[in-house]
Amino acid sequence: MVFQKVKLTDLSLNPFGAIGEDWMLVTAGDEQKANTMTASWGGLGVLWGEDVAFVFIRPQRYTKEFMDAKGCFSLSFFDGYKQEMGLLGSVSGRDRDKITESGLHLTMLDNVPAFEEARLVLVLDTVYTDEIKPEKLPPEMVAKWYQNKDFHTVYVARIRAAYCCED
Repeated sequence: MVFQKVKLTDLSLNPFGAIGEDWMLVTAGDEQKANTMTASWGGLGVLWGEDVAFVFIRPQRYTKEFMDAKGCFSLSFFDGYKQEMGLLGSVSGRDRDKITESGLHLTMLDNVPAFEEARLVLVLDTVYTDEIKPEKLPPEMVAKWYQNKDFHTVYVARIRAAYCCED
């Protein structure tokens, strides 16, 4: 499969389905070492006059270390591969080589790791991060989502490029 660079305005992606139902992989690192995680929280839009994506990552996630170190990452969207993404979201790359175990294959796009099997990859540069502040959330959301007080970091990132896979 070959990736072709595409214009964002040519995409027909439904972010609600692609992120919330089908999930995505958030991947950061380099050719020597990378990590990925499955995500179902995030979004796409326009902010500060830029096309952006935003994702949320808990502090204990190994992928967070790579995101913070590199300042760039990818979002990979798939047709299918739910079992593989389930594994990638439930096992830590600190403990074992979950990418190899998943059967998915890393590739580099614009010097950022992504997945060969993806139908769409967004390559991003982080422009803003902040920690979720519990005092700014309704108490019922804190109680539901943050029993362990492991508040997400939000990453807002400029979309550098979009690639679609062509068979």
